Amino acid sequence: MRIRKVRGVLGVPFKLAALASMWLGGSLLAAAQSVAAEEPVQVVATVGMIGQIAERLGGECVSVATLMGPGVDPHLYRASARDVATFQGGEVILYSGYSLEGQLGDVLGRLAQTRPTVAVAESGIDEQQLVHVQGGAYSVDPHLWMDVSLWSHTLPVMAATLSEARPECAADIADNTERYAAEMAALHEWIKRSIATIPEPQRVLVTAHDAFNYYGRAYGIEVAGIQGVSTETETGVADIRLMTDVVVERGVPAVFVESTINPRTVQAVIAAAERRGQPVSIGGQLYSDAMGENGTADGTYLGMLYTNTRHIVEALGGELLPLPDRLGDWAARWQVES
Repeated sequence: MRIRKVRGVLGVPFKLAALASMWLGGSLLAAAQSVAAEEPVQVVATVGMIGQIAERLGGECVSVATLMGPGVDPHLYRASARDVATFQGGEVILYSGYSLEGQLGDVLGRLAQTRPTVAVAESGIDEQQLVHVQGGAYSVDPHLWMDVSLWSHTLPVMAATLSEARPECAADIADNTERYAAEMAALHEWIKRSIATIPEPQRVLVTAHDAFNYYGRAYGIEVAGIQGVSTETETGVADIRLMTDVVVERGVPAVFVESTINPRTVQAVIAAAERRGQPVSIGGQLYSDAMGENGTADGTYLGMLYTNTRHIVEALGGELLPLPDRLGDWAARWQVES
C-alpha cells in the first residue's frame, strides 16, 4: 500500500508549514515585545514629590499615576480598593519610605513580591543625614524633600529604576536627570541665600506640624512645629502655650498654616499671642506633605519649595532674591516671576 504524505495548507508539506507557523509566531511575539518596549513604563508613585520628579526624569518613556494628590496627608492615608487596583496596574512602584506611608506598609510589601517596589529615600539618602525623632510613631523624620540638596539623592535611584524598566530610554533618562539635578542645585542655593535676608531675631518658622526640620537645618532658620512630626498625634493646651511663648519672646511677626492640616492650632496660637500683646499674622499657606494643584507651578516639586520660601521670606521681613538663570526655563514655563 502506498502511503501518501500529509500536506499542509495550500499544498505545503506539514513539516514546512509547522516551521512557517513557528517563524510567524516568533515574529509576532518579537513584534509584541517591541511594541511593549516602546510603550511608556507604568509608574505608580505614592506622593507628588516622587511622582512629578519621575515624570521629569522619564519624559515620554513613563506614564505616572500619583496616589496622593494635593491636600492629602500621607500620615493618615489608607489605601482604598481603587488604590489597590492602581497599584496592581503599575509596572514600577516608587515610594519614599522611612514610614511616611506607614498605613500602606502591608500593601507595599505584597507588591514587592511581584514587581520593582522601591523606597527612593531609604535607598538614596545616607542614614547619617537623617533627623531622628524620639517618641511618637516615627524614629526618623520622613520629610526629607524639604532639603532640596538631600532630596536630590533620590534622583539616581529613580533614574536607575526607570532605566532598568526601559533600557532603550536610559540615555534620555540620564540627560533628563542631569538637567533636573542642576535645577535642584540652583534652587537649593537660592533658598539658602533668600532665607539669610530675614533679620536674625525673626528667623523663626512656626508651622502647624513639625515637617520643616530638614528645611530649617539646610537653610539656617529655626523651626517650631505646634504638632509633632506626625499629624496622628494630638495637639494639647501645653503645645499651644509653648508655641505662644516662642512667638511672643522672639517677636515673631507671622506664623504659617499648611495645605494638608486644619489651621485651628495655628489660629489658637495667634489668638493667645495677641492676648499677650504680640500681633501676629498668617504668613501664608505652606506645602508640607503634599504639593499644590496639578497643572500649576505649585504642583511641581521646584514650585512647592519656591512658593514655601517666598511666603516665609516675605512674611518674616526678608528679601526675595531673583531666581538663578538655571531656573529660567522652569520659571518661564510656569510664568513665575524671576
